[in-house]
Amino acid sequence: MSSEDFSRFDSLKLFMHQIYEYRKGVRPLVLCTMCNDCAQIMCKRLDEQGIPYIEQPVSSNKVNLYFGKKACLDVVRTFVHKPMHVLTPAEDFMLGAMLGYDITAQCERFCKRSEAICGQTYNAHHQSYAVV
Repeated sequence: MSSEDFSRFDSLKLFMHQIYEYRKGVRPLVLCTMCNDCAQIMCKRLDEQGIPYIEQPVSSNKVNLYFGKKACLDVVRTFVHKPMHVLTPAEDFMLGAMLGYDITAQCERFCKRSEAICGQTYNAHHQSYAVV
């Protein structure tokens, strides 16, 4: 088994665990970034299990694969047409929250990313705003 095959095998194992967590209600939304070959295998598996998903091309050889609850995917559809690095602070916050990221860290990230928009500086250490 080549190192590339081993990496794909690990990705597939992780993917199967994420399906398990989704089915058990642990995660309402899952995001996996993978090669196109793995995405084809995983999409087939999701189709077989009746799990809704969205594919988002990242590059010529990588794909973001979102799967989960319809309501979460409906929100993802509102911004999936653009690269993740250009998401608005609100879109980034919603995605992180739906993926189950630490909500306090998401709030701090939102405040930091919103500084240019809000005209305020957020000091996470002192948990306060200063008007610029």
